[in-house]
Amino acid sequence: MRRSTGLLLVSVLGVSATACGSSEPATPAPGGAKAVTITVACQPAKSAPKERKAWDDDVATFMKAHPGVTVKSTDQQPCFDPKTFGPKLAGGQMETVFVVPVTNYADVIAQGQALDITQYTSSIKNWNDLRPDVRELVTKDGKVYGVPNVHYSVGLVYNRALFTKAGLDPDSPPKTWAEVREAAKKIAGLGQGYVGYGEYSGGNTGGWHFTQAIYGRGGSILTPDNKQAAFNSPEGKAVLQNLHDMRWVDNSMGNKLLVGWESLMMAMGSGKVGMMLGAPDVVTDVVNKFKGNVDDYGITGFPEAKASLSGGEAFMINPKATPEEAKAGLEWIDFRFNTVGKGRFDFARGKANGNPVGVPDNDVYGASPTGKAIQEDRVKNASLPVDHYQPYVEAAATIPPKAEPVHAQELYAILDVAMSGVLSREDAGIDELLADAETKANAMLAAKG
Repeated sequence: MRRSTGLLLVSVLGVSATACGSSEPATPAPGGAKAVTITVACQPAKSAPKERKAWDDDVATFMKAHPGVTVKSTDQQPCFDPKTFGPKLAGGQMETVFVVPVTNYADVIAQGQALDITQYTSSIKNWNDLRPDVRELVTKDGKVYGVPNVHYSVGLVYNRALFTKAGLDPDSPPKTWAEVREAAKKIAGLGQGYVGYGEYSGGNTGGWHFTQAIYGRGGSILTPDNKQAAFNSPEGKAVLQNLHDMRWVDNSMGNKLLVGWESLMMAMGSGKVGMMLGAPDVVTDVVNKFKGNVDDYGITGFPEAKASLSGGEAFMINPKATPEEAKAGLEWIDFRFNTVGKGRFDFARGKANGNPVGVPDNDVYGASPTGKAIQEDRVKNASLPVDHYQPYVEAAATIPPKAEPVHAQELYAILDVAMSGVLSREDAGIDELLADAETKANAMLAAKG
């Protein structure tokens, strides 16, 4: 779940082929070949004119290089809405090329709503450089159903300026939860309105962050067979106890419940929140969307991490697509999202447009030649202080990734109640909260079969 784009988002995903921006007709196909029109997610909003122009320029460049292909772009914002995604998918209303969050891969494939693209993967020139473990997520029974687009893991995002103001060393961020607590107390001690450590309590984001925290402690949300809840455990209790103590003993978390992705991001952008769990894209969003000072933010590894929640998204092709449409769709994905120095990896253009460049927010290519080339170009064109993110880069390379659980959104909603409980009531019973959540989760899992 990626919140920027909501987990997560998070995610850039169009939900209706009827909400497409217009584009100029393609030039005639060579040799009398059949003309092809594809719809693609997801054109940036009109409220982001530079990003929208970059997208439209890429569409024009792509169509010029592919005579006979017309590209129509979905401009619905937000692109992904969990409430409408299922019905739109079941109704066959997705674009030719659409984006699916990692939590939905299995369901989309199982429902037959993604085309088997095994025979077309050669259209992705750098296909073999994509991380094998990430490719495996879009593969079932030896057949490929998607092109991985984003992969990330969680770390600790922190405000370097507040660290300095509180007498902490911003170049030595916390490595343990005890150090996080101490740093949070010092930041909260700066005065009214300062929050040492920010956390979610609702909107499915509370359960999402609970999952991040329990993974870091070595726990799990579900049993290995995905049939039963596993979070009512010593690790789960440690997560809630730590938050309870930071909130009520240390008074380092403020007194405002943060519900939904935007609430904590706004607080972080205000410059008065010291730390939060998050992927590197948090920095991009805090700076881009919530007016944070670009020089203030750093990222480090997950404290004491035995594993780190990983997330991401992949492009999939509508199963109704003809072979010609499928091939054109994959060529668009290759051009816009998988070519070094082009499309989303045109960091020089991004810097010229004033976008934050330099955050290591996508590890889909790993240490492959393509991955190294992308990273070199990102650093070359960085508009952000890349050295502020090096602790995260070094830590992330050593921490095993762990995927979000099946039925993640339903589980997150259930776990929101436990998170809200410890952050809103000093006398909240942790054992009771977890037991109640376990009962509800097991009932949901049984109903899902």
